[in-house]
Formats: sequence, structure tokens, C-alpha cells
Amino acid sequence: MGRQLTSTFHEVGQVEREQALALNLTNVSKTFGVTKALDGVSLQVRKGSIHALLGANGSGKSTLVKIIAGVESADHGSQVEAGGRTVAGHHTSPAFARETGIHVVHQDPAVFGHLSVADNLAIGRAAGYDAGLVAPIRERRVHRHTRAVLDRFGLDIDPKTPVAALGPGARAMLAIARVLQDQEQDTGGVLILDEPTASLPSAEADQLIATLQRWAAAGQAIVYVTHRLDEVTRMADTVTVLRDGAHVTTRQAAGLTEEDLVELIVGRSVAEAFPPSRPIVDAEPLLEVRGLCSGRIQDLSFDVRRGEILGIGGLLGSGRTTLLSTLFGVRQPAAGEIRLDGEPLAAGGIRAAIRRGIVMVPEDRSREAALPGLTTRENLSASRVSRYWRRGRLDHRLEAREARGSIAEFLVRVASDAQPFHTLSGGNQQKVILARWLRLTPGLILLDEPTQGVDAGARAEIYRLVRTAVDAGASAIVVSSDPEELAKMADRVLVISRGKLSAELTAPAVTAHRIVEASFGSAHPHEERERP
Repeated sequence: MGRQLTSTFHEVGQVEREQALALNLTNVSKTFGVTKALDGVSLQVRKGSIHALLGANGSGKSTLVKIIAGVESADHGSQVEAGGRTVAGHHTSPAFARETGIHVVHQDPAVFGHLSVADNLAIGRAAGYDAGLVAPIRERRVHRHTRAVLDRFGLDIDPKTPVAALGPGARAMLAIARVLQDQEQDTGGVLILDEPTASLPSAEADQLIATLQRWAAAGQAIVYVTHRLDEVTRMADTVTVLRDGAHVTTRQAAGLTEEDLVELIVGRSVAEAFPPSRPIVDAEPLLEVRGLCSGRIQDLSFDVRRGEILGIGGLLGSGRTTLLSTLFGVRQPAAGEIRLDGEPLAAGGIRAAIRRGIVMVPEDRSREAALPGLTTRENLSASRVSRYWRRGRLDHRLEAREARGSIAEFLVRVASDAQPFHTLSGGNQQKVILARWLRLTPGLILLDEPTQGVDAGARAEIYRLVRTAVDAGASAIVVSSDPEELAKMADRVLVISRGKLSAELTAPAVTAHRIVEASFGSAHPHEERERP
């Protein structure tokens, strides 16, 4: 991805780019049963622009993208215009999208790791391998086409390289090249990207953003769906915000701050969305850790006070997740002592930790916490199934009644408690998993990247739920790679660097800058603590 784009992109005058519409949606609505997913949304995307599409989980973004791509049809009364053609919204189709140059790259780009780069590009072509049913694959022709596409998109990759050997950024760029490879015009159609940087390291995300900016400057229309608001303020020309299926605003991105965007997305200010942090000074410690050694963690000592949210900052691989896994009994420490409520936390694994009032929401919810084949109700009940056993049978009425209560209490947006878990948005899935554990009234809540892949609205709700639990008597340890987030919600932050404590920051001295500085080992333990 390091090479500059070649001159194959057509030069388009600034005036023409500002005036020409690449995509025009009018009065798009979509109803699923009794749920109004979209309500009269209109959207205009201009050539040569990056148009950010924002909104909380459940705001209608995904449904709108599906209608544009022809995967879903809109209700009667809407209109979609693209590629010089106009069709009623209820007549959109994948064929219409393909013929008008609409291309969608989803958050999981669905590349095939065991196949080569050339094979992946061939699978994405209408002509495939350009061979008949019984004719052999023309490998030289496929190789030449692949090389031309890679050169066009600035990808310095051998066509024979297995995709599994590529980095995340190169895989994302390959997915984009695959959908755009057969465009007759290098900057024709509309490119829709859904969370393209969600799994990318910051350096590769920056490279992708720079590439998209060059494409837009050359005339490409790009719709950019993201939860990363810093990217919007850096690169977007126009911003459209949806809330609860309705259009909130479309405006120029210039001059908008992340705080402005949060307020537009959630409908209230950042101060209202994030409960204020406060230093906890006089409270007794709930958790005492002394000389802990586990994996990358080396001789780590700290306390967690009652009623406190303790943030854990640091770089990937610094030992943050290892710390939480050790506290939750997933792994046994090599040395050190852990005391909870003044009593040693004896070895005994996860069951023993839960019995002592410790719960954990892991980083990878889909693999380590979710039960995707079950309903929302069953996912909520998973932490205390025994409660619903009555004379050898499950009391489904009690289970359903308590599930509905939790859905209301924890702000989960679902059609009913019987809705399949896998159909929920990422933010609502995370709230269900959090609710599963908070129903137990735990003493210590461990949260590993709790807002990863979650929109601004759900993020604020998750932290308000955590703050409510803490105000009711619990304590929480939160690992986050987002220093701004830690600065907003933690009462105190420990920064771990190379497995050791790098700094301890206490509100109001907690800032994103200090967290980042300490993450790279440029601070000393405890030097940032507020002194009376």
C-alpha cells in the first residue's frame, strides 16, 4: 500500500466534483414487522468526496447500506438514483448496484486467506478466471490482470502471495481493489466502506485514510461508515447522522469536533453522555495485588478501592489482558498475592472467581462470551441458569419476565427477549453480555476493551451502566486502548509498559496525553498521582 497511486485516475475539476451527484436517495423508509428501521431518509453523495455516515447502533446505517447495495428493498415511496439510472427503492437489487457501479466493502472484507492474491481478485470479477467451463485457466492472463490491478491501486504485492500472509491493511486494500477492479472509469461509481479501519493498527489505518483521500481528490465518491470519530474530523468532506432510523443532519465536516459529533449521534452533550469521574481517596481497598507475576506481568502491585473505576492503559502486548485473565482465574499467577475483601483469592479458576463476586466481559465477545445461536433471553440467563430450575424443569415464565426487566434496565434495543442474539447490533450484544454479569450484583467487574466496535451512543450507555453499578457498591477495572476514553470515565488510571507499572494517574490529572506518554515508558511509576 506504500506506493503512490498511478496517473490512471482521471483529473476532475473541482467545480464539477462539487456539483455532480454520484448517489441520490430520496425518502427511503424500511419497516421490519412493527419496527421502523428507516423513516424517510434522504442522502446525496457527490463525486470526489468522502461522505461519512454516522449513527448509533440501531440508527439505521446498516439497513440503509443494504438498500443501496440491493440486499434489502425499501418500502414503497422511495427512489434511488445512481450511475445515470433511477429506480424505485422497492426495486433495488444486487444487479442494479453492480450495473450502476455501487461497491460495498464490509467490516469483515471476506478475503480468502488460503488462496493467492490473484485468486482472490479473480473470484471478485464478473468474468472470473476468464476461462470456459472445460477450458484451462489462463494463468498468464490472470497474472497480468492481477499485476495491473495491484499497480493501479498502489499495492506492492506478489500476485502469488497467499492472502493469509498479508497484514490487515493490505487485506483491506485488496478487498477494495477487488470490488473496483472492473470499473470502466477509475473513479466511477460509489465506494461504500463499512468500518474499514476497525481491525487495523494505527499506522496502517493512517495509510488507508491517506489513500482514500487521494482517490477522493481524483474524483471517487466514497461513503465512509465508522465509529472512529477522529477519522471523520480528519478526512470527511460531508457528514450525515442518523438516529433511531431518522435523518438528523447533513452538513460540511469542516469545523466539527468529536464532541460535536457525539452530541449529534446521541442527542446530548459529551458531559451528559459520560458520567464524571472523581478521585476515590478515603475508601478501603476491595482488591489488593502484591508482587504479581503472570505472563508478561512482572512484579505488579496495586489496590482497587471500593466504589472506584480503575482504568488500565498501555500498548497492545503490554500485559493488560493477562492481568484481567489472571484476576478472573483464567490463568494462574507464577508469583505474588491477590486479596479480595482482605481474604486471599485462592486458586480455583473461573468458578471460584465468580463465587467471590468477580465477573469479566472479555475483549473478544463473539468467541469468548456470546452464545450466538441462542436468543437474547438465553444469553442473559446463562450466568444463573440454576435459578430457573423448578422440580427438574426450566421455569420459562420467570426467565422471560426477568429477561424483559433486564432488557429495560440495561437499555438493550431488541424487538423481544426471543430475538436471536446474533441479529443484535454490536452495542446491544455488548450490553446483553454486561447485563448477564451485572444481574449477579458482583463486587468486582473486569472489562476488557468494552466499547470496541461500539458506536458513540452505546459507548456512553455502557459506561453509565458501569458507573451505576459502581455507585451501588461495586468496583471496576477497565482495559481500553483508547486514552481519551480512559481519561473520560476512569477515576484513576494505571499505565502498564512491558509488563510493569509505568505510571499511576488520578483524576483530575488523568489526560489522554499523559496516558500515551506513560504507555511508551516515558513516565515513572506514581509520578502523576495527585497529592493533597
